[in-house]
Amino acid sequence: MQRQPAPHTFWASLSNPFAVGFMLTLGGLAAFVLGLAIESLSQVLAYISIALFAALGLDPVVRRLERARIGRARGIVIVYAGFAVLVAAVLWLIVPAMLTQETAFLHDLPGTIASFRHGEFYEWLRDAFGSGVDTALSEAENLAGDPVRLADLGGGVAHLAVTIGTGLSGAVIVLVLSLYFLASLPAIKAAFTRLMPARSRPTASRMLAQIADSIGSYLGGMVVLAFFNAVVVFLLYLFLGLPFPVLMAVIAFAVTLVPLVGSVVFWVFGGVVALLSGPVAALVFAVVYLIYMQIEAYVLTPRVMNRAVAVPGALVVIGALVGGTLLGILGALVAIPVTASVLLIVQQLVIPRQDAKV
Repeated sequence: MQRQPAPHTFWASLSNPFAVGFMLTLGGLAAFVLGLAIESLSQVLAYISIALFAALGLDPVVRRLERARIGRARGIVIVYAGFAVLVAAVLWLIVPAMLTQETAFLHDLPGTIASFRHGEFYEWLRDAFGSGVDTALSEAENLAGDPVRLADLGGGVAHLAVTIGTGLSGAVIVLVLSLYFLASLPAIKAAFTRLMPARSRPTASRMLAQIADSIGSYLGGMVVLAFFNAVVVFLLYLFLGLPFPVLMAVIAFAVTLVPLVGSVVFWVFGGVVALLSGPVAALVFAVVYLIYMQIEAYVLTPRVMNRAVAVPGALVVIGALVGGTLLGILGALVAIPVTASVLLIVQQLVIPRQDAKV
């Protein structure tokens, strides 16, 4: 009887060390080149991700217009026109006041620090923490009184101009990409579904619809919650007589777009700014805003996010940290919808398959 040759296995390939070394080296070089390419395209990938999530966030509004017998193309024009009007109105109402308050903040900062130095709370801090408090406050006074040094903190005027230009160009790119994504979203879903095997296409189509609805509801809900935060901060600063209520409201809106972590960060930041006006005002702000954070967590968020996938708090923090490390603040914004999508896939596909096994 003729002897059959032994089948080729991974362990048999180890007998040729040159081939193994060559393949390992080639794989390492390929991984290195791929990493460099991804790093070079990180900004572009960030723009694409933000535009895609913006399109998913606006898609529920467009579909509501479609249910009202308005064509998708016309609905997209209406949504973007309404968004442009809203942005223009916000800029017209807020930006002049914000610039005025920012100028006043920089102008009054040395006097504010000097008055804080003569307060009883400063005396308590110096007695409790030693001369380091006096050194830090003196450095802050010197910095606030020197506009050149203050501008150098951001890299100078030229660096600031480049940053503003980059931000504006990025906003235009995201706007155009989101328009294309929103217009072709049904075609994108259909094309992605056709990549699946025929037997899996109904399930894939249903999952895509659920993920899109969940992400859209989540992003819309985060904007609503950030708006509530901004209103609460504006009213608190206004009624407590704290400086720069409009500026702080705009900062609150931007910071609290980051879920869970954003409210805590602004609670600390807003309390520090309020502390410049006095310990009593800062304490009242900290207590009232902390109460609002509890109301937001247990009352507003469940009602606003009723259609989104509920993500555990630990996963929210982990997702925000990972996204922020990879792509900065923008990564922290898109990381939570990605986490929600993965969690939905696990709940709808992985867990039922495991439950079916005996």
